[in-house]
Amino acid sequence: MQLDLLPFRVAGAAENMAADFLLLRRAPAGRARFRHYGWRAPAFTFGYSQQHAFIRSQLPPGETFDLCRRATGGGLVDHRDDWTYALVLPRGHALEEMRATQSYRLVHEALAAALAAQGVAAVLKPVPVEPPAGGAPAGVCFQRAETFDVCHAATGEKIAGAAQKRARQGMLFQGSIWKAAAGATVDWDRYGEDFAAHLAITLGAEAAPAPWPDDVGDEELAALTVHYASPEWNKAR
Repeated sequence: MQLDLLPFRVAGAAENMAADFLLLRRAPAGRARFRHYGWRAPAFTFGYSQQHAFIRSQLPPGETFDLCRRATGGGLVDHRDDWTYALVLPRGHALEEMRATQSYRLVHEALAAALAAQGVAAVLKPVPVEPPAGGAPAGVCFQRAETFDVCHAATGEKIAGAAQKRARQGMLFQGSIWKAAAGATVDWDRYGEDFAAHLAITLGAEAAPAPWPDDVGDEELAALTVHYASPEWNKAR
């Protein structure tokens, strides 16, 4: 299997979410796709099933943000100082066929290994013996670590979380690394290379840079971006 390392792009929240979904919709057989991307403006994204009113209540007051609902689940994610990525696997790949908890664990093991290569004491949060009591509001990412999230071994702070979506074409895995929790010494360019290498091992794939795919065209992406920016998509839940 080939793991296509797609070029870095900077876009608004709606366009980034639309691009990830189109990559899932166009997932080719026998090829996985991975991309790291940036944000044109301060941005937050939130999970598919979350209520818009709750999300608005959790945002910092008095500031303007680019806000968009994801096609994946998970909680509210602050992208103002994160390292964001998406992984798309085709239907039938071993990871795509696993239970969501296990695919989550394996991708995060690769992520933690890449951080450990730069001296970050990154570990996966184990399965709890008892359910957590109290804490942060449910659905707010990086305020409370869940099972198999990546955390700092010394501080307990959550470093990375993610969300998944499975569809007829395959699986979309959207993840975020909170840079402040990882530490100021991380070389993020090197990190991207290391993470891709560890992912390739996990997937049993050969990683190589690839151009933006022709099957995710500008016209279709623009149309879907309009949908992802619409009140119907972001509020009607």
